[in-house]
Amino acid sequence: MAVRFMSRSTAPVAPVETVAGNISPGPPEIVRRESVFRRVPPRLARSPRSPILSVLPPLLVGVALLALWQLATQLGLVPAFLLPVPADVWDAFRRSVADGLLPRYAGTTLVESLLGCALGVAVALPLGYAIARSRLIARALQPYIAASQALPAVAIAPLIALWLGYGLSPVVALCALIVFFPMAITTTLGLRLLDRDVLDAARVDGASGWRMLWHIELPLALPSVLAGLRTSLTLSVTGAVVGEFVVGANGLGQLLLIDRSDFDSAGVFATLFALALLAAALYGVARLAERLFSYVEAR
Repeated sequence: MAVRFMSRSTAPVAPVETVAGNISPGPPEIVRRESVFRRVPPRLARSPRSPILSVLPPLLVGVALLALWQLATQLGLVPAFLLPVPADVWDAFRRSVADGLLPRYAGTTLVESLLGCALGVAVALPLGYAIARSRLIARALQPYIAASQALPAVAIAPLIALWLGYGLSPVVALCALIVFFPMAITTTLGLRLLDRDVLDAARVDGASGWRMLWHIELPLALPSVLAGLRTSLTLSVTGAVVGEFVVGANGLGQLLLIDRSDFDSAGVFATLFALALLAAALYGVARLAERLFSYVEAR
């Protein structure tokens, strides 16, 4: 006998056998489970994209910025100690890489960023789910979550260092605090915007609890979660640098302080370039994860 889905619309709904597709006969629970999973939207079809069209626009923008930078320094519009020549910045970057200073400091910042991002995501995901599913929890916690963003990271960093001491722990904690808010908000929005008809159909088929979360809600909310992760990874680099300013950890933030104290403007720009490369690499990894695991193409 064909089992039918209950739907909010008045239009008739196809039987389970039709929704599930051509499946081999099996136990009824397998048929029901397959029918629900088939309702999760498949990966959207993507139009073929030329690699040249993906690389050319940012390359042209970079070349234009470098040309304006070179022109401003050659014409003397900006003093050299404020804006060094691009060739000097490249020489400082190359020397820092060759002597191993920049890779060592960048490695410390990367570890701090990843650990802080992991901690922030681990707290934000379940809390975002609780806020999305419980009005009581949302009303109780949302004002405090929003108020926490009014406190600048530079003001919180000394307090965290006082509590946790100096070293890796306070920097990781500061990164987690910065990552927490965007991750919690995107998780909450992603779960609140799920298709209610799909969730009702899943409940009719017997999905509940962890099965509902793992097989229905999480795949549907994954685009929003991964978008929040993309933002969080780049923000974690900012949190690491701010923490290094206060705590004094041997990362790129500390290297910026050293170059500034030496009045080495080319070294400052070289370190900023390294920070930009690190943030761009983390952003690219997050975009790749979106393309691999999400049914919505990353933009």
